[in-house]
Amino acid sequence: MGLWNSILGRSKTTKAQLDALFMVPSAAITLQTAAGLTPTGSGSVCFRGATGAAFAQTQADIVALLNDNPDAPDVEVTQDSFGFTWLVAQRDPQDTAGLCTDLHAVNTILEEQGFGSGLLCSLIAFADASGRRAGLVYLYKQGTFYPFAPEPGSGGDGSGQQRRDNLLEIQIRDQLAAELPMEKDLQRWLAVWGAPGL
Repeated sequence: MGLWNSILGRSKTTKAQLDALFMVPSAAITLQTAAGLTPTGSGSVCFRGATGAAFAQTQADIVALLNDNPDAPDVEVTQDSFGFTWLVAQRDPQDTAGLCTDLHAVNTILEEQGFGSGLLCSLIAFADASGRRAGLVYLYKQGTFYPFAPEPGSGGDGSGQQRRDNLLEIQIRDQLAAELPMEKDLQRWLAVWGAPGL
């Protein structure tokens, strides 16, 4: 079957390694001590919204599931200027484990409902005392993380130039290389301008 798929040009999709999200809380401690970046309590899942009633119902079910759980925070759905949908969860900044559990649940439900092909990434936001912001971006299809750090005053809202703090991104990558599966291909370190929490 493998030879037949290669002849037809088909590739086998790899199963997402969503459990990698559970490694973030310990990595967050490293990031705090090494770079002064602490979790903000904001996390989000980005997906390409499908059309149709089935997807709208699944999205509503995810929001209801998280909002009905007394231990889970309320979530909201937003759309960025590029047309991508973000499901945003808020937790106490000290509860990174709970936030990662929420993000895992959102990804899993979308996957189970057949919308895995539309999942793009999850993001956990960090900030330091000086106002620098950074996000740990989990690439759903790769199972890897990369840092995204917009420079202060730079964003995707069209109000100014978009600039990244590349030095901070490399610093975060190096500090977390032993704790998280970091994305080695820098071309996959896509800018997520306008991402909630950044």
